[in-house]
Amino acid sequence: MEQLLHILPQSLLDGLTLGFVYAMVALGYTMIYGVMELINFAHSEVFMVGAFAGTEMLLFLQSRGYLGTMPAPVALIVALMAGILMSGTLGVLIERIAYRPIRYAPRLVPFISAIGVSFFLQDAVRLIEGLWKNAFYLTAPSLFTSVITITPGLRVPAKSLIVILAALIMMLALNIFVTRSKWGKAIRAVAQDKETASLMSINVNSVIALTFFVGGGMGGAAGTLFATQYSLIDPYIGFILGIKAFTAAVLGGIGSIPGAMVGGLLLGILESTGIVILGFATHGAIGIEYKDVLAFVILIIILIFKPGGILGEEVREKV
Repeated sequence: MEQLLHILPQSLLDGLTLGFVYAMVALGYTMIYGVMELINFAHSEVFMVGAFAGTEMLLFLQSRGYLGTMPAPVALIVALMAGILMSGTLGVLIERIAYRPIRYAPRLVPFISAIGVSFFLQDAVRLIEGLWKNAFYLTAPSLFTSVITITPGLRVPAKSLIVILAALIMMLALNIFVTRSKWGKAIRAVAQDKETASLMSINVNSVIALTFFVGGGMGGAAGTLFATQYSLIDPYIGFILGIKAFTAAVLGGIGSIPGAMVGGLLLGILESTGIVILGFATHGAIGIEYKDVLAFVILIIILIFKPGGILGEEVREKV
């Protein structure tokens, strides 16, 4: 027990850091679902493209000698802007090319289109990076290398604190944008009733495109922060993480922005600390390789007792 209490704080910090990444990606899923009732499975690759865009910007700054002269937070902001703009623009293009022409098709059609876009983006990034650098993986430069030792069992890397702080600021900014801005009200109106919103002079297509830009931008920012935290990225990092983020969105309540935040944080913490506790309880029989199984077991249990998710609401059919 003493050894478990020694390790648990570090696992909690790791889970919190990963949970914020899950939450930011989950926000993209939940925003698009809230407006279009579409599960955008290509969003995991939007996250991946954001990670590559942010990392390439950092490598560009490093090659020009700027990375050693400018403050690390400024370099991170520049990389975040690159990731947000690239992924946000990509999200708009995906909506315009892959989803808008089939918006009123049966739901299975957009689902298949999303899977096709996902595979296309994976191979496109692999091809571009392979032709450009003869490798399809990147290692992000280290911006924050200091470590704060609080207790012998808890060492806090500065980059983890930066990831948590940056993610928290962006999620709060998104919540303010959606709840208080004019465009945010338009997004909520379109999510509630597209036909009525169009009758109130709201350009539904523009609002949907904006939603894809904002959701994609959050995914791109999450990708940049992921690269900052874990360094090594490749064109396939979005697959498992995207499934986890979608799980977080469902766990919190699909379509609910606060639910996506809560679901992401809860999943990250439960995944990181739960597997440590199970490892000690089973004397090592259950290890880190079972953390993905644990995440989905938690989801199944939550949905059995609360199908709408933690903060979700039951949807009743109008008659």
